[in-house]
Amino acid sequence: MNPEPKDREQESREALERVARDSETLGSSSLSRMGERMRDHFSAKDAIGDAEGGGTDPIELWGRRIGRSLSLIGVVVLSLWLAYQLGLL
Repeated sequence: MNPEPKDREQESREALERVARDSETLGSSSLSRMGERMRDHFSAKDAIGDAEGGGTDPIELWGRRIGRSLSLIGVVVLSLWLAYQLGLL
C-alpha cells in the first residue's frame, strides 16, 4: 500500500515545480518573457532557418525587420492621430 520511492520522488518534484511556477512574481517573469518575445519578433528571429536547406536570406531577414519596425511606427502614429481626433490630446 506504500507508494514506490520513485513515485513519491516524482510526485515531490512535480509539486516543487508547480510551486516555483505559481510563485513567480509578475515583474520578473511575465514582463521579461513578453519583452524577450517582442525583441525576438522585431529582430526577426522567427525568419532564421525558414529558407530551403535551413539557410537564411539576409535580404528577407532585413526586410522583415524593417517592415515590422515600420508597422510599429504606423500603429503609434495612427494611435496618436485617433487620440487627437477624439480630443484626448
